[in-house]
Amino acid sequence: MRALVVDDDSTNRIIHQTLLRKLGVKSLEMVVNGKEALDIHSSGQTFDLILMDMDMPIMNGIQATKELRAMGVRSMIAGISTRAEGEAIQEFINAGLDDYQEKPLTSSKLKSILHKISHLMDN
Repeated sequence: MRALVVDDDSTNRIIHQTLLRKLGVKSLEMVVNGKEALDIHSSGQTFDLILMDMDMPIMNGIQATKELRAMGVRSMIAGISTRAEGEAIQEFINAGLDDYQEKPLTSSKLKSILHKISHLMDN
């Protein structure tokens, strides 16, 4: 399984990387904003899972998710944010998310996301 972590906060990137590795994800990339997520896909790389932060500079997670879906990216995109509710969350989900989790991301939240991916891969 290949994963992409998109988050402007270095602490969050390290936490997400650690959780992914503990759950057996060996191949992962990390970028700091939505524009870099688009760039890495444009270079031909593909991922099974994208952990997408909502609030980032340059290009936020909502815009990046919309753009990735418009590019035909079918990866599971899980939105991650400190926001628990509101219009912004709904806009993020409507942009094309497969899953949404409130920060902090935990092992159990990540297991739930990975379970969805393995279920999709089995079908």
